[in-house]
Amino acid sequence: MIIYLIGLVLSVMAVIDILKKPISLVGKVICSVLVLCTSWLGLIVYFLYAKNHITEWFK
Repeated sequence: MIIYLIGLVLSVMAVIDILKKPISLVGKVICSVLVLCTSWLGLIVYFLYAKNHITEWFK
């Protein structure tokens, strides 16, 4: 139960961070859906790599 709640909180934090990025609406939707659908793997990739590169990908 605790692991589920941690994953839920981190997912919400990732989506909020994605929505704050200066990228197009389509880019925000794509990234948010990918993070939410890929569970822990998506969170790890987002927080370790993609967080700093999303604005470059969706210029």
